[in-house]
Amino acid sequence: MATAASNKEPSQMMLCVRTMLRGAGQVMFQCSSWTGLLFLAGIFWGAYSAATQQVAWGAVTGLCASTLAGYLLKEKNSDGDEGLWGFNGILVGCAFPTFCANTWLMWASLIFFSMLSTWLRKGFNNIMAPWKINSLTFPFVFLTWMFLFASRIFDGIQPIGLSHAELPESFSFSLDTSFLSLVEYWLKGISQVFLINSWVTGILFLVGLAICNCWAALWAAVGSALSLALAILFKANPSDIANGLFGFSPVLTGIAIGMTFYEVNWKTALWAIAGIIATFFIQAGMDVMMEPWGLPTLTGPFCVATWIFLLPLYKFGKGEQDFSRWRSRIKEVQQRVDTDLTDAIDNITEKDKGITDNQKK
Repeated sequence: MATAASNKEPSQMMLCVRTMLRGAGQVMFQCSSWTGLLFLAGIFWGAYSAATQQVAWGAVTGLCASTLAGYLLKEKNSDGDEGLWGFNGILVGCAFPTFCANTWLMWASLIFFSMLSTWLRKGFNNIMAPWKINSLTFPFVFLTWMFLFASRIFDGIQPIGLSHAELPESFSFSLDTSFLSLVEYWLKGISQVFLINSWVTGILFLVGLAICNCWAALWAAVGSALSLALAILFKANPSDIANGLFGFSPVLTGIAIGMTFYEVNWKTALWAIAGIIATFFIQAGMDVMMEPWGLPTLTGPFCVATWIFLLPLYKFGKGEQDFSRWRSRIKEVQQRVDTDLTDAIDNITEKDKGITDNQKK
């Protein structure tokens, strides 16, 4: 039933805010401003608790810049309404302050590259459309790699969070595997999607996913848990395990294959689990490949693994498989949940206002 609140036409400012918040949510394929708001809350919590406030404000700046680019370039309104202008930009905004010193040149570059991610996404999607796949977060990965490569020869951009360019060294495997520690590693695997190392942030991200789509929260949890188990089984670097660095790409792969591009059923569940396992090994391999360059893999392993599992165009449900866009049915459900939550909050606010007015009388 339509409510009085839902019949109100939102202002242009509110539409812009909704577009940006949905952009944050779309990092994990969720077209919900409430999910995006909880993601931002998680980013701010994790960044401030680690005394890296610039990462939180970088996320907001990147989100605003990439969304602004969509408006200036007059991209499709439907893409903006679904938050597809902003998800690469917010990741650029998290990455630049994480790996570079806090200088005005870094911030100027962050704004430019975040805006660039909007039209680069469209370009990559045009290239990939004949293969019926999507660029996912690769615009963010590509642009960040190029900037971090360039920072090596720029004295004005000082890399601070990058590893030294060297071959991998041997290490001894020693890891606290108590229950509480394992839960912390698991939650950090989810928080690291936004380059945040905080178990509290991981909880906020899971809540944000759950209020929009319970399947998304489930696959995020499974992706991080399965990759954690594999990392321990194969005795990966303990420091990387403890910081959740094997979890974030499998989390995204799980959500992408488990419920975003395919219908939810037992066949796609097995396909998603296979994708998560593949992502783990691809990430391990890419970590070794990138270490001599001193660069992070970012969400590159997620992109590669997801493409590998989408390119065959297997059918596990009804209809033709075209992965160049998210499934429209999923978006419609998410947008309806988003609207229903907004209406419920508006109705509660109006009731409280009415009670306050009556008390004054």
